[in-house]
Amino acid sequence: MRRSNLHSRVILAFVLPLLLSGRLVTSAATHTDEFARANELYEQKEYDSAVQAYAKIINEGVESASLYFNLGNAYFKKGDLGHAILYYLRAKRLDPSDEDITSNLEFARQFSRVQMEGVQLNPINSFLISLVDPYRIDSLAWASSGCFVLFFLFLIIRFGLGISNSGVRIGIILALILLVVSTSLTTFKYRHEFLTRRGVIVAEEAPVKTGPSEQSDIELQGAPGLIVEILTETGDYYNVLFENKRRGWIEKHLVAEI
Repeated sequence: MRRSNLHSRVILAFVLPLLLSGRLVTSAATHTDEFARANELYEQKEYDSAVQAYAKIINEGVESASLYFNLGNAYFKKGDLGHAILYYLRAKRLDPSDEDITSNLEFARQFSRVQMEGVQLNPINSFLISLVDPYRIDSLAWASSGCFVLFFLFLIIRFGLGISNSGVRIGIILALILLVVSTSLTTFKYRHEFLTRRGVIVAEEAPVKTGPSEQSDIELQGAPGLIVEILTETGDYYNVLFENKRRGWIEKHLVAEI
């Protein structure tokens, strides 16, 4: 069982960069004039118009951290906390190392009128998130590929060339450890960022119910900007998990998926 898991991680580390390198992310630079115009509207404090201008570029298929970041700023300035946090998170997914994105996201979240108290996070999970959070998934995948190549080269030296001194043996062990660690972190990042569905409450009034129907009792009141994990969906409702581990059902149109 462990052997199969390690084998799958090695394959993931080798193949994932190839898949990611083929992913086209259109830069806002291809829409320079529209982007500059949207920035002008923002500087002129015409935030509603700026939001429309940025959104128009996105609707044309453009995706960039700077575009999402600026749109988040415009939403924040016009008092739409939910959409501001949504676009900060989308920007952070594309450029997790950007300090401005991180600081604005943390600053905006402080304005939520509902704070998730009693949060009890898995310490191991939190530690792994802190390790992978500053890096893009493709950066981790390329690092894993480099470790795989290094490990493979040491195997060639050992078994292909027949060199079996202590340096080679230590190199094989260290390369294997690096490979296991890097592929594990890459897999964790991939699952956390792409396999886990997350959303942000964007509506001012967001009742969270005990069941997926209008007749269900209200479990709690959500607020714009709260981040949830989307567990399942039934009809017009999402079953969501809050950061303090409380669960409930919320109408889909009240949540925007990250």
